[in-house]
Amino acid sequence: MSQRQGVDLSYEDGARAVELAREAVESYVQNGQREHPGSMRDAFYARTGAFVRLESTCGRGSLRGCAGGYRSDEQLGHVIVDAAIEAASDSSCGSEVTPSELPNLTVSVCAVKNVVLTDDPLADLELGVHGVAVDGGGKSGWLYPTVPVENDWSEREYLDRVCRKARLPPTAWQDDDVVVTLFEGQVFREREADGSIEQL
Repeated sequence: MSQRQGVDLSYEDGARAVELAREAVESYVQNGQREHPGSMRDAFYARTGAFVRLESTCGRGSLRGCAGGYRSDEQLGHVIVDAAIEAASDSSCGSEVTPSELPNLTVSVCAVKNVVLTDDPLADLELGVHGVAVDGGGKSGWLYPTVPVENDWSEREYLDRVCRKARLPPTAWQDDDVVVTLFEGQVFREREADGSIEQL
C-alpha cells in the first residue's frame, strides 16, 4: 500500500469549500461562466484531489451530478471549481442542471486527504473512512466515503457498487487488471439547499 498526505481542512475551510462549489455551479448554470476562486483560504493552495456532489431535494431526492478526482496537481480551490462545473454539466448525469433547479440542490465537497493503492481492497477498506475509485478497461468510477454508511452497505457491496458505477461487472474489483484506489477525505455538505453546512 502507498499513501500520500493531502490537506486537513478546518470547519471554516470546509464551509468555504461548499460555498465555492455552489458559487461555481450558479455562475456556470446562470451565466455559462467559470467562477474564479478569488482570494483563497490558505488550505485551498494545497495540490490535492476533491469531489463535488449535487443532490436534488425534490421528491425522494436523487443524485443530480458528481465529478472530481482523487488526485490532482492543481490547487484545491481550482479543483473544487472545475469539479462543480463538471457536476452541473451534461457530462455528469446526462443532463445539464437548469437555473430552475438551483433552489432545490444541495452541494457537498469531499477534499481528499490520503490516497491508498491496495492489492486487497476487502481487507484494507474501512467503511466510513475510505472512498473507493476503480479503474479498468478505460472505465472508471468512484463513490464518497460517506455513501456506504448512508446506505448500510457491507464492504463487498460497496466495492460492487463502485464497479457498477464505472460500468464494469460488479466483481471487477477482484480482477488483476482493475486498479482499486482507496482515499480518505473530509466531507462537508449543505443540510438543505443553500443552507447551513455540516461536516460528516
